Amino acid sequence: MKKTIMSLVAVAAISTTAFGAQQASAKEITVKKGDTLWGISQKNDVSLKDLKGWNNLSTDMIYVGDKLTISSKEKTQEQYKVQKGDSLWKIAQKFNVSISDIKSWNNLNSDIIMIGSTLSVAGQSSAPVSSEPVQKQEPVQKEQTTQKAAPKQEAPKKAAPKQETAKAESSSASQSVQKEMTVTATAYTANDGGISGITATGVNLNKNPNAKVIAVDPNVIPLGSKVYVEGYGEAIAADTGGAIKGNKIDVHVPSKSQAKNWGVKSVKVKVLN
Repeated sequence: MKKTIMSLVAVAAISTTAFGAQQASAKEITVKKGDTLWGISQKNDVSLKDLKGWNNLSTDMIYVGDKLTISSKEKTQEQYKVQKGDSLWKIAQKFNVSISDIKSWNNLNSDIIMIGSTLSVAGQSSAPVSSEPVQKQEPVQKEQTTQKAAPKQEAPKKAAPKQETAKAESSSASQSVQKEMTVTATAYTANDGGISGITATGVNLNKNPNAKVIAVDPNVIPLGSKVYVEGYGEAIAADTGGAIKGNKIDVHVPSKSQAKNWGVKSVKVKVLN
């Protein structure tokens, strides 16, 4: 079914400065096996909302062989001051750019940003990005390294999970909690048949098998939120699922055996600032 371009949407936001001209053009792509509307929007640096508008789509469903029209444009240079409640995912959606581009333009090596930081959101600025440096912490990677190293320790194996839980609880306690709830938690892996291994927000689980990611219902836990899951640790709400509705989550683990061992359990989830 041929989709046609409907409109071009100009990017605008409060607390930003913009300069330079924009030139717009359009291209057509063919949907391939494994493609998702979200993945196509991220790959082409456009918002999901614009992509649906240009192609007159009322849902996120696309089919192999569909023709999609994409508007590409030369981006102006803009800067945005991070506000309370912001995340890289929310900022990327606001300015119709990808998370990876924002990280590249601002030399970020993690998804952690600080309130008050100034980010370039439409091209690398020649001026300093921020007078308040972006936080360079990588809590997810550190936690993964600790988990891998735990079996090598001489201490009893049962002590390692307790130590990890204590560290994770201490870390989450130092951050403000926006919401706390009890959910039903299952587990999944990128090796399961029938899935692409690319999350709804573009995280490649095939290349990052130890990524701390959970699938959520965006109406309950917004995509891009940093969370603490009892028995799992700190993670990013970066995926969705057809069966994940209401107070349900699906935690990502590296292997099928770990997913089977997780089973189905009731856990507490804290949505962190």
